[in-house]
Amino acid sequence: MPSYTPPVRDLQFVMHELLGAVDVLKRKPRHAEVDADTMNAVLHEAGRFAAEVVAPLNLPGDREGCTFDKTTHEVTAPQGFKAAYGQYVQGGWPALSCDPEYGGQGLPLLLNQCLFEMLNAANQAWTMYAGLSHGAYECLHAHGTPEQKTLYLPKLISGVWTGTMCLTESHCGTDLGLLRTKAEPQPDGGYRLTGEKIFISAGEHDLAENIIHLVLARLPDAPAGSKGISLFVVPKVLAKPDGSLGERNAIRCSALEEKMGIHGNSTCQIVLDGAHGALVGEANKGLQAMFVMMNAARLGVGNQSLGLTEVAYQNAAAYAKERLQMRSLSGPKEPDKPADPIIVHPDVRKMLLTARAYAEGGRAVAMHTALLIDTYLSSDDADERRDAEDVVALLTPIIKAFFTDNGWIATSHCLQVYGGHGYIAEWGMEQFVRDARINMIYEGTNTVQALDLLGRKVLGDNGAKLKKFGKWVRDLIEAEGTNEAMQEFINPLADLGDKVTKLTAELGMKAFGNADEVGAAAVDYLRICGHLVFAYYFARMARIALDQQDSGDPFYAAKLATARFYFAKLLPETAGLIRSCRAGVKPLMEMEAALF
Repeated sequence: MPSYTPPVRDLQFVMHELLGAVDVLKRKPRHAEVDADTMNAVLHEAGRFAAEVVAPLNLPGDREGCTFDKTTHEVTAPQGFKAAYGQYVQGGWPALSCDPEYGGQGLPLLLNQCLFEMLNAANQAWTMYAGLSHGAYECLHAHGTPEQKTLYLPKLISGVWTGTMCLTESHCGTDLGLLRTKAEPQPDGGYRLTGEKIFISAGEHDLAENIIHLVLARLPDAPAGSKGISLFVVPKVLAKPDGSLGERNAIRCSALEEKMGIHGNSTCQIVLDGAHGALVGEANKGLQAMFVMMNAARLGVGNQSLGLTEVAYQNAAAYAKERLQMRSLSGPKEPDKPADPIIVHPDVRKMLLTARAYAEGGRAVAMHTALLIDTYLSSDDADERRDAEDVVALLTPIIKAFFTDNGWIATSHCLQVYGGHGYIAEWGMEQFVRDARINMIYEGTNTVQALDLLGRKVLGDNGAKLKKFGKWVRDLIEAEGTNEAMQEFINPLADLGDKVTKLTAELGMKAFGNADEVGAAAVDYLRICGHLVFAYYFARMARIALDQQDSGDPFYAAKLATARFYFAKLLPETAGLIRSCRAGVKPLMEMEAALF
C-alpha cells in the first residue's frame, strides 16, 4: 500500500524563500494580520490531516467504489469517506480562505492551494467532493443575489452542504452551445428545469446533508448557441429561508458512470424533471458566471495532477532505493549485497527526477498563481490587481494542461520504476496512473486549454498578457546576466524566451491566412510556454539554492540538482516542439478524411 509524506519543507521554501508571501500579503489590508507562524501551523496540520485521515482511504476506496441504489437514486461513498469528510468539516477546513462575512476564516487562498495539493496527493477521489464545493462558493460569491449568498454561502463554507457544476450533456461535451436542458419561468419568479446531465463529479453522495447544483440551461426565448445559456442554482433538497431543509427537489442521479479511475468519487448521470431552480446572474449570460467556477476547477484539476505527481514520486523513489536488481554498469555500488539497488541505474534516476522536477516546478507555479489571486482579490492598487489578474488568466490553461500532461508522464514513469510490481494493484501505482488520466480530459480537454492559451490569451490581445510574464523573465535575466554561477540557468531561459517571442509572431501571421494554423500549433505551443514558465521558476529557485549551498542543508543541494536536471534533460524538449509548430497545418490536413 502506498504511503504519503506531506512535502511541508518544500511548501515552506516556496512560500517564504521563493515568494516572500507573508510580506506580500501583509501589504494588503485584508491580510495585514497574517504571519509566518500561522501559515506554517496551517501547513503542518493540513499535512497531518491529509496523511493520517485521507490517504489511508485511497486504495480501499478505489477497490470498493461507490454504490448506487436504483430505487432511491441515492449513492453511498466508499467506507470511511463520510467519516473523513466529517472530520474535514469539524476541523474548519472548508472555511479556510472564504469570506468572513459568511462564516469563512479569511485566510489567504495560498493556504487553500497548499491544503488541496496535499489532499489530492492523499486521495484525489475523496478530495473532489470537497474541491467542487469551493468552486460553487466562488461562483455564488461573485454572481449570486444577496438572498442567494445569505442562504447558500454559509452552508457551503461550513461544509454541511456541498456543490457541483452541471454542464455537460451526452450530445455536446465541451461544445456547451449545443446543450438542451430547459428552464421554464414560474409565476413566483423561480424556474423549473428539465433535462439530463452527464459526468457530474460528486453529483450524488452521502457525505453531506444537501448538494447545491449549479446548472447551465436555456430559457424559452434564448438565442441559439453559447449566447443563450443561463446559470441556475438547483439544490438537491429545497431550503427554507432560514436554511433549514424542506422537500426533496426533482433532481436525481439516474446512474453512476463506470470509469477507468477515481472510483471513489461518484461520477453521476443527473436527471432534472421540473426541478426548482433560481437564476444566478443575468439571463443568457450563464457562461460568464460559470467561468468563475470553471476557472477555479481548471486550477483545481492541475492541482490534482500535481498531487499525484508528488505521491507517485515519493513511493517510486523509496522503492528504487530498496529494490535490488542487476549491477551498476560502472561497477558494483553495494558489493556486499547480491545486486545493487535500482537507484544506481541512470534511466531509473531519469524517470524519478522527471517526476520530482514536474512536482517541484508545478508547486512553485501553482503557489505563485494562488498568491496572485490573493493579490487581485485584495489589493487597493488597480494596476496591481489588473496585472495579477492578467497573469493568472495566462497561467490558468498552462496549469490545467501542462500539469496534467506532466502528471500522466510522471505517474507512468513511476509505475515503470516498479517494473511488474507497478502493474499490480496492491502497490497503488497503477491507481495513480488511472486517476491521472481523467485530469487531461475534464474541465476542458487539454486541446481546448491550448486553443484558449494561443487563440484567446495570447493572439486575442496581441500578446499583452504574455508580455507581462515576459517582463518577469527579462527582469530576472537582467538581474542575473553577469552572475557566472547562474549562466547554466539564465542562458537557456533567455534563449527560450526569445524563441517564444519569435514563434508567437510567426503563428499570429499564419493565423491571419488560415485559422487552422492555430489548431495545428496550439498543443505544442502550450507545452513550450509551460516549459518557459517552469524554467523561470526553476532559475529563481536555483538562485536561492546557490546562495545556500554552503549551509550544509541537503535540501538546497537537492533543489539545485533538480533544477540542473530540469534544464539539462527536460527543457530541450522545446526544440522539437518549436519545429513541430513551424511545420504548420498541412501535414495534418492534406489527407482526405475518407482515407482515415
